[in-house]
Amino acid sequence: MGLILAFVRVLFLTFLLVWYTDAGASNGYKVFNVKKYGAVSDGKTENNKAFLKAWSEACQWHGKAMVLIPRGVYILDSVLFLGECNGYMAFNLKGILKPKGSLQTSDQWITFRYIKGFFLGGGGTLDGEGYKHWNRHDCLKNHNCHPLAISLRLEFIQNGMVSHIRSINSQNAHMSLFGCVNLNMSNLRLSAPGDSPNTDGIKIGSSEEIKISKTRIGTGDDCVAILSGSKNINISQVHCGPGHGISVGSMGGEGSVTESVVGVTVKDCTFNGTSDGTRIKTWASSTTGVASNFIYENIRMMNVANPIIIDQDYCPYPPCDMKTPSRIQIKDITFNNIWGTSESNVAVTLNCSRTVPCKNILLKDISFFHGRGGSVRSLCSNARGTSYGRQRPPSCF
Repeated sequence: MGLILAFVRVLFLTFLLVWYTDAGASNGYKVFNVKKYGAVSDGKTENNKAFLKAWSEACQWHGKAMVLIPRGVYILDSVLFLGECNGYMAFNLKGILKPKGSLQTSDQWITFRYIKGFFLGGGGTLDGEGYKHWNRHDCLKNHNCHPLAISLRLEFIQNGMVSHIRSINSQNAHMSLFGCVNLNMSNLRLSAPGDSPNTDGIKIGSSEEIKISKTRIGTGDDCVAILSGSKNINISQVHCGPGHGISVGSMGGEGSVTESVVGVTVKDCTFNGTSDGTRIKTWASSTTGVASNFIYENIRMMNVANPIIIDQDYCPYPPCDMKTPSRIQIKDITFNNIWGTSESNVAVTLNCSRTVPCKNILLKDISFFHGRGGSVRSLCSNARGTSYGRQRPPSCF
């Protein structure tokens, strides 16, 4: 009898544990498992219907809801997870997501939109399989892959977190933010080959109060690109390489109106083997605008071609109209305690507009050596500021 009672007790506890986990009671979440809606993790079956059904019911839940994607490989066509929802939403990705061969919406793959209170995490992977597309003719011509799909697009997300997600071989950018407010991104691993076209790590536009930390990005374009309309962006403990560095801009391109990026902090970061380090870039013959209140500090550069660079004659695809100077005002920029090795002879480039010269540029404790021996120098034009502490190469100020 004792053995029977013990067996019944184990069965009851097992049932209770399953119920408890499925209901999300351990952390207050109601769990919506995509497999219960028909999702198949065989790496062949398209799962949009099941994912969207799970999302729809979770979104209607009055409370904390979790869409759970268990381990396995799931195929998705272009998909939009749309709010607004009745409670806090979590997308718990344990498995691997891969795109359908030909996406219905060619420039975006997975999109979350209009959500207040959002978490994306779980340790899973977005595999964009970009290597199937990078060698297309339009990719090779002018290094232009549009409109290949951005792997993850977050639009108008408020009060969110993205953590412990891996993105590999994105067709276009790994992650893109637009219209987001108060979003914390951490412990991400974003990777694509160094020669893969347009595979930015994280692109931020028209967003504010964004934090990126404890993240490793290696890709074929900017590790982080901060675009117009962005405000109060904080980046720390990011390892960048390969890639094009952490860039503000480009700003003032054709068809744009007044542009601004205000309040950027980049600190405690490492750049390894990148084409650029801390970069601010505006088009020549640009519209008006401002880039101001930036702080770059405690940054290590290892074999970086252009460690510190302001380029107001940005022209990636010549010919460009270089006769009219940029009208973007760059001001109040601090570079503090930045050191390492430069792959070029010019370690510090401050190429500013003759119409609106850079002003209030501060260089403090800058120390670079040439990675292959020889001296390094600064190259500056139309830049106004001050410098103190160690200055290697000698400051222009």
